[in-house]
Amino acid sequence: MTQPPQNPYPQQPPAKKNWFLRHKILTVLGALIVIGVVVNLAGGGGESGSGGADSTTSQAAPNGEEPAEGGQAPGIGAAVRDGKFEFVVQNVERGVTSVGDQYTSQTPQGEYVLVTVNVANIGNEQQLFDTTSQKLLDAQGREYSTDTVATVTEDPNLGFSQINPGNSLVATLVFDIPTGVSPSEIELHDSLFSGGVTVALG
Repeated sequence: MTQPPQNPYPQQPPAKKNWFLRHKILTVLGALIVIGVVVNLAGGGGESGSGGADSTTSQAAPNGEEPAEGGQAPGIGAAVRDGKFEFVVQNVERGVTSVGDQYTSQTPQGEYVLVTVNVANIGNEQQLFDTTSQKLLDAQGREYSTDTVATVTEDPNLGFSQINPGNSLVATLVFDIPTGVSPSEIELHDSLFSGGVTVALG
């Protein structure tokens, strides 16, 4: 008895959605970060600004005087410069347990530290403010990067922030640090590869 011919093309299992489709939010955030790095590199971050900042770092107290002798970093309220940006740390909030609302709430592994910074473009062309380039340090010198998702949740406008010459914005940076650890300094950068400027948070 002749058997029916077998199907030379066996049925394939349904294709699974790829990782990018299943994680749309992370994909968008990742794309924004990549675009920001490319724009910073193309824009030549770290060049001299019209406000007299050099190509590395320039620090100034609120009254325009130089920092105190002994190399002590300027503190909250002091105007400091790195490349095309002038920064003023306005406020530090410690021990935060969540950010966002009931629909977008984010919780930390340890606790959140929120650092509010005024960022002004003192250069001659637009510049991207890259939140991922900013670093928090504790008394032991350990370095903490921004929590990108929590930062965008706290301030959605920081996902991709171009600042034109003479303009400024207020940014709230969110860091996830171990519970009970006290941040001592923040290192602020005008771009990923700039020298950076340090502000004491104590």
